[in-house]
Amino acid sequence: MKAFYDVVIVGGGHNGLVAASYLGRAGLSVLVLEALDTMGGATASVRAFKGMDARVSRYSYLVSLLPDKIVSDLGLPFTCQSRSVSSYTPVRRDGRDVGLLVGRGTETDAATRDSFREITGGDQEWPAWQAFYDDCARLAHAVAPTMLEPLRSRSDLRRRMGNDKLWSAFIEEPIGALIDDRFQDDLVKGVVMTDALIGSFTHAYDESLLANRCFLYHVVGNGTGEWKVPVGGMVALVDALVAAANAAGAEIRTAAPVAAIRSDGRQAEVELADGQVVGARFVLSNAAPKVLSRLLGEDPVVDEAVEGCQMKINMLLRRLPRLRSGADTADAFGGTFHIDESGQQLQAAHDMAATGALPQVLPGEIYCHTLTDRSILGPDLRAAGYHTLTLFGLHTPAALFDAGNEQMREQALARALAGLNAYLEDSIEDCLALDVDGQPCIEAKSPLDLEQSVHLPRGNIFHRPLSFPFAVSHDQIGTWGVETAHANVFICGAGAIRGGGVSGIPGHNAAMAVLDADR
Repeated sequence: MKAFYDVVIVGGGHNGLVAASYLGRAGLSVLVLEALDTMGGATASVRAFKGMDARVSRYSYLVSLLPDKIVSDLGLPFTCQSRSVSSYTPVRRDGRDVGLLVGRGTETDAATRDSFREITGGDQEWPAWQAFYDDCARLAHAVAPTMLEPLRSRSDLRRRMGNDKLWSAFIEEPIGALIDDRFQDDLVKGVVMTDALIGSFTHAYDESLLANRCFLYHVVGNGTGEWKVPVGGMVALVDALVAAANAAGAEIRTAAPVAAIRSDGRQAEVELADGQVVGARFVLSNAAPKVLSRLLGEDPVVDEAVEGCQMKINMLLRRLPRLRSGADTADAFGGTFHIDESGQQLQAAHDMAATGALPQVLPGEIYCHTLTDRSILGPDLRAAGYHTLTLFGLHTPAALFDAGNEQMREQALARALAGLNAYLEDSIEDCLALDVDGQPCIEAKSPLDLEQSVHLPRGNIFHRPLSFPFAVSHDQIGTWGVETAHANVFICGAGAIRGGGVSGIPGHNAAMAVLDADR
């Protein structure tokens, strides 16, 4: 007789674990099936460098979208810390190496104002920056509280924001037009634009508004939009969620890939790759919608854009490099370190990649986990002053790697490091730690590597194009944004409406959809 559960969850990423925790606590029997040997999916942390006691969050790295309510509801012993600064952007102007330093908090306003003045040569951009992000805060305050509720209509969210002009600028017209209207300096424009491009192969003037959707998710998290460092790395979140799911009575199986899902809308069967079949009243899929379609034996989902487009480069350093601008390294790397991300550079890189060529100048941004949280390093590395760096390269779509993933990955790595070195007094290669075999502690991952390792179609970290966080049709109003054509099959991963990023939101919403259907 086959085993039977109230709910089977396919995929043990953080969203699947959130759903398992809520459903188990509600008294349902839950089975979580994870294809890999470890839990967490793209939120897992690893010791990436042989013999080195440093746990790197290999694919995902910062936290903004995870609502405090989920952490509180599930009693998760998980915390995040604010970074010391917001961002630093090195640039060469008038023959000098300088940089735009954006502080965090009002106590840094004077230093930030002076930095804007030095870079832009005037006093207009800093107040424009403040006004723009005040408007982003208004957007966040309207949207964030609705993310864990049934879907509202577009008009309802517009009313919540209370400003039709701002709503149109952020939601209904290409975000690039708003940025051009608010700012004059191309470097400042680019720093703002990056939030509209990270993980999405698009540009700020795209009429599809994909850039607007991407920007929205980068500025609304928890009503503040602040991106924080997970204490202990992403593995701390995974461990906390595994413990919560276990405490709620969920059964978790690793090394258990799923081969097929069958549903008649009332009951379902989940067939594992080893031939075992388990029954369930409900199935939740933490896999990408395209993968779910395959498991259901249906035609694949056709999305407007499925390409992942990021290079992820992880490094362990003996020391942080000095900058040509003379900026303090703790300030420069304490927030987001932007590389070649002016407005024109971002557009040029996109346009070149769209032709099938690797951008000559590869935009990217870096963050240093260990300047905020040293706990991901073992005691010996901490004492010796080691640090991690993560570089996220933009505009490297999966198609560039199809002809030869390894060769193109090495080319992209070389261009990314060359772009970084242009602003350093010490080359980054001279600062790299060596593993126990004497090899430099650096790894690069392309979109195809993500597809192979954590089953993201074309390496898309959002599973499919991000959606606006409201109903786009009348019949979606009041739903949870996780529904499929099958009444008892729900999406609990990043491919749900309001999915994407490390948020737990689709996991929560899928659990709520099950509980509603179970009443």
